Amino acid sequence: MLVNLYLRATFKITPMLLFVTGLMNDMDEVDLKEMFELYGEVKSAKVIYDKFTQKSRGFGFVEMPVDIEAEETITLLNGVTLGRKKLTVQKAEQQSGGGGGRDNRNNSPYNRNSEGNRFNNNRRDDGNRGGGYNR
Repeated sequence: MLVNLYLRATFKITPMLLFVTGLMNDMDEVDLKEMFELYGEVKSAKVIYDKFTQKSRGFGFVEMPVDIEAEETITLLNGVTLGRKKLTVQKAEQQSGGGGGRDNRNNSPYNRNSEGNRFNNNRRDDGNRGGGYNR
């Protein structure tokens, strides 16, 4: 704690969000936070769960307010075996955009024909519907 106060007084401290994979299935937020608190101050810890089964998906995020401690934690924990799994600890990257949806599929440049028009599901009416056998 005394070192932490010295670091805050001496350097510009910025928080760092860590991305952690290889977590055991029975690990929860409390376990994750306690594990990382051994290496420095932890502001928050979040384990990501499957929305249907409510079981851990094996990864999570840890926010450490002191970036120097976070970088040291990455060095110490990355590659360590926890149970049967190998931990991967790295700085989390900012997400650009909203993640998974398919809202922009019609605006893709790959979704256009040779005239520059958008493809649609109206097929040629030559009787060939594809798939299966000839009738």
